[in-house]
Amino acid sequence: MKPTLLIFLYVWAAVLTGCMGPDKSLESDALWVVYDGKGGPGRGKHIVLVAADDEYRSEEGVPQLAKILAERHGFTCTVLFAINPADGTIKPDQKDNIPGLVALRTADLFVMFMRFRDLPDEDMAHIVRYIDSGRPVVAMRTSTHAFNIESGKTYSKYSWKSTEWDGGFGRQVLGETWPPKGHHGAHGKQSTRGVVAAGMESHPLVRGVEDVWGPTDVYRVRLPLPGDSQPVLLGQVLTGMNPTDPPLEGEKNDPMMPVAWIKTYSGAQRNTTRVFTTTMGASQDLQSEDLRRLLVNACYWGLELEIPSEANVDIVGEYNPTPYGFAAFTVGVRPADHR
Repeated sequence: MKPTLLIFLYVWAAVLTGCMGPDKSLESDALWVVYDGKGGPGRGKHIVLVAADDEYRSEEGVPQLAKILAERHGFTCTVLFAINPADGTIKPDQKDNIPGLVALRTADLFVMFMRFRDLPDEDMAHIVRYIDSGRPVVAMRTSTHAFNIESGKTYSKYSWKSTEWDGGFGRQVLGETWPPKGHHGAHGKQSTRGVVAAGMESHPLVRGVEDVWGPTDVYRVRLPLPGDSQPVLLGQVLTGMNPTDPPLEGEKNDPMMPVAWIKTYSGAQRNTTRVFTTTMGASQDLQSEDLRRLLVNACYWGLELEIPSEANVDIVGEYNPTPYGFAAFTVGVRPADHR
């Protein structure tokens, strides 16, 4: 079945039932996956997560985050992927096809890990409608440059280097876009230690967060951040790719760059929403228990729910993430394989 036909059936079923929530009966062609929420504070809340980057293996990490949110905290999670329209397999470098974005109509939270997407207008419209509605966003790593839409198209202002809308979606909604010479740490050679920013030590977002480390490098995101953004974690550049490596001496850590921050955004409907962004979050980064905890805390914070004293973020099932890199994804994987 073609993706467009499947989406049509999804919408039509919603019209017939009067509900736009996740409908597992329409997963027969496995273009996305839904995890039913178990018991917990998130019960009754619907999170839509999009895994659509072609370098940092979001197609592995995002489903694991969704499993944790569903299994440990009760959220119902719909995970969408970049899909090869020819065979229905996950294809992270497919820039123009993310089936199921209509699910954002009933999402309480949008968790995104995207990079340089150029989606058809009808798909972008679901994202824009969500953002304009004033509902919360949690964004990871390359989402600062989520869109690379050709000039002259309906939503070209969302592009990462937009001059029409300074810095596009990244700067306007998330707080920053992909900057010139964007890697601050040496890519693939210097890893990142997360350090809680001064003044944020008692913020609920960092509750239980004490030991964040990831093999991805620090992005060049300078302080002060635009608008009302507040840094949550600063990225300490380490000399190597192990968590025990010492910090790099010199100007790269003086001052440190923010690797996680919060802000607000007022959409076209003039509702103010909570936005959390981190430039960490690659699939291998999620092996850090406290980075997983920070992301789970961010979901609670975005939804204005009480953050647990120490959220359960134990891995669900087996999790052996693939090292990041272009054209390094596992060929032939289908969304149903993540169930």
